[in-house]
Amino acid sequence: MSLGIPLSTLDDHPVIDLAIDGADEQVDPDLNLVKGRGGALLREKMVEAASGKFVVVVDETKLVTGLGGSGLAMPVEVVQFCWKYNQVRLQGLFNEEGCEAKLRLNEDGKPYVTDNSNYIVDLYFKTPIKDALGAGKEIAALEGVVEHGLFLNMASSVIIAGSDGVSVKTK
Repeated sequence: MSLGIPLSTLDDHPVIDLAIDGADEQVDPDLNLVKGRGGALLREKMVEAASGKFVVVVDETKLVTGLGGSGLAMPVEVVQFCWKYNQVRLQGLFNEEGCEAKLRLNEDGKPYVTDNSNYIVDLYFKTPIKDALGAGKEIAALEGVVEHGLFLNMASSVIIAGSDGVSVKTK
């Protein structure tokens, strides 16, 4: 605000020219991403979807050969009601990938609650997701799933900072 950049909401401005954000994992050539390890995946996805262009900025440590390939969490936001039922179903979807589904907990051992009063079930893959588009559709089809951290076909470009400098990937 001190620089004269106005702050707004999606309700007031439901169409955005440009969104710029980071990512937890990025894979070429489709510029697909995993986001949401900070817990705001639904809100982030809503902002990115409302944007004409979505530019991602990462460092080379975020590059993976396949989504889920880092072994770190791929978040799924679920309603609190029957969360364990969804945890079991999510785990079952990805048995071939050696997936383990865990409820995200706070430091005090209580369930992490998102800004939208939901829980997060984190999926930990031993091998990368074979079909990210198919996985996204299967996850989203489960009743009680609010959103997942697969940001597919959303990024316009990815700026990558690495030991050899900065590179830009575009679709």
